[in-house]
Amino acid sequence: MSAARDVTHTLSPRPQRRPQYGSDIIVDMLQACGIVYAACNPGASFRGLHDSIVNYGGNHLPELIQCCHEEISVALAHGYAKATGTPMAALIHNIVGLQHASMAIFNAWCDRAPVLALGATGPMDSTQRRPWIDWIHTALVQGTLVRDYVKWDDQPHSLASVPESLLRAYRLAQTDPQGPIYVCYDAGLQEEVVRVPPILPDPHRYAPPAPPQAHPEALERTADLLVQAERPVAIADLLGRHPAAIESLRSLAELLAMPVIDRGGRFNFPNTHGLDATDAASDVLANADVVLALDVLDLFGALGSVDKATRMFQPAIGPQTQIIHITMGDFLVHSWAADYERLQAVDLPIAADTAVALPHLLALCQARLGSAETARITARAAHLSTQHRARRQQWQQAAHLARAQRPIAVPTAVAEVWEVIKHEDWVLVNNAVGAWTRRLWDWERPGCTLGRSGGAGLGYGMGAALGAVLAHRHSGKVCVNLQADGDLLYTPSALWTAAHHHLPLLVVMFNNRSYYNSEEHALDVARVRERPAANAGIGTRLDDPPVNFAQMAQAYGLYGEGPIATPDAIRPALERALRVVKDEGRLALVDIVMQPR
Repeated sequence: MSAARDVTHTLSPRPQRRPQYGSDIIVDMLQACGIVYAACNPGASFRGLHDSIVNYGGNHLPELIQCCHEEISVALAHGYAKATGTPMAALIHNIVGLQHASMAIFNAWCDRAPVLALGATGPMDSTQRRPWIDWIHTALVQGTLVRDYVKWDDQPHSLASVPESLLRAYRLAQTDPQGPIYVCYDAGLQEEVVRVPPILPDPHRYAPPAPPQAHPEALERTADLLVQAERPVAIADLLGRHPAAIESLRSLAELLAMPVIDRGGRFNFPNTHGLDATDAASDVLANADVVLALDVLDLFGALGSVDKATRMFQPAIGPQTQIIHITMGDFLVHSWAADYERLQAVDLPIAADTAVALPHLLALCQARLGSAETARITARAAHLSTQHRARRQQWQQAAHLARAQRPIAVPTAVAEVWEVIKHEDWVLVNNAVGAWTRRLWDWERPGCTLGRSGGAGLGYGMGAALGAVLAHRHSGKVCVNLQADGDLLYTPSALWTAAHHHLPLLVVMFNNRSYYNSEEHALDVARVRERPAANAGIGTRLDDPPVNFAQMAQAYGLYGEGPIATPDAIRPALERALRVVKDEGRLALVDIVMQPR
């Protein structure tokens, strides 16, 4: 029996001060839960909590991280949660701030990231409201705005109810399937004088529950199917949120010579391993007799492909392929957004935490293997490894040939970044360029890449990257953000936060001077409708005038270089920027103008 994951490691001893105001009690609870940072764009509705963090709590546990937009605040907490596995707080100013934050909260929801979104409203006592401003910024109740894409929301109505509310929020955010929560504090409650301090509960007694194990018979059946399979395939998506599960998957894949497709919700499997089949998904799925899916958010999409222009779906597996899915996904389904994806037929659905289930499945498979299976598996492993090496060589050759292209090709830029950072202790905190980093870099360590935004909402990249920098602030790691141009234009003031808090980050702008996803759609529609492709750039291009991102960084007091237009200029510019990040401890941005894809 493997040990359950430690679910209490972020909790701190209870504070011993005497709170004077309601917001002091909130700070006591945040400190007891070990919340290290709270991002905020300042707002009057949480002025009491702001004062308590700074003056009562000493701006420590949590430390305020000042932002210029609520979407950045929540994205910071999102990136931090993915880098650490623990929540960070984001303070959100009443109705208007919550509307600004809503896109980032939706991203965290779709990405199953534990974020503590702490709002404020009121005063709910209408006799205490200032004319106009307090009235237009008070809702009944505020949580309804985001209730369909948070795990839970609450608005405690008394000081005595504050501790239990926050403890429940902390617990639910971290309980799998993880996700954001929203707790709203009445401004009057924050500023209420504490006459009888409530007894603060011991947070260790309110920690998230131990994760669930799979049904024993279901695991036995899974082991039988996998060992007997001629061509088993594994697909992993959010499995890597728990690093221990990655090693279990690796051992299981090696035991069975089972190729692994990494869907990229988190880092799930090393791309240098001979059984990595991420770039050969359609080939291995076409021949698969058993598919083991592990925490896959969109299993239907993972088992086929769709034509963007016609929306026609083509399955990648045969009708006889047996599907097993180990996931807790069915325990976090709301009706408002269809992020639960299309319903996929599954022969053996198993509700369990993959980090707990996989070690047991591995042991069961080990006990079933005999000499006959071992010979067959060894031959399969050798064949898959040969194919893997050929694919890696193919991508390297493609990147080499692309160097002659103008404008700069995406693989050329990706390869140059790798040459500069490959000997560093690096973390890819945001990846806006898709598959080329996985093809050309060596992804070998848990947490070396943090996955996608979840909800595909623009404005995620820079804020989430800075949240990950906070997580690695004193680790010596080099955080790298491969940043899309259009995405940064949603939240450019995140650069001010980076400058103000001295956050070291290497930013490489992949600047195609277009909202190119929309431009691609325009090209597809024009092709189907036989209309002029030349008009696809209208309403999508960012080239009249082009944005000078280097000057944008400089305007915030940061290092900026570019635009870079030739391949030979990329590496020297990146080396200069890396020295700034490492020696001066601040953000450095290199703007590279390149092809759209």
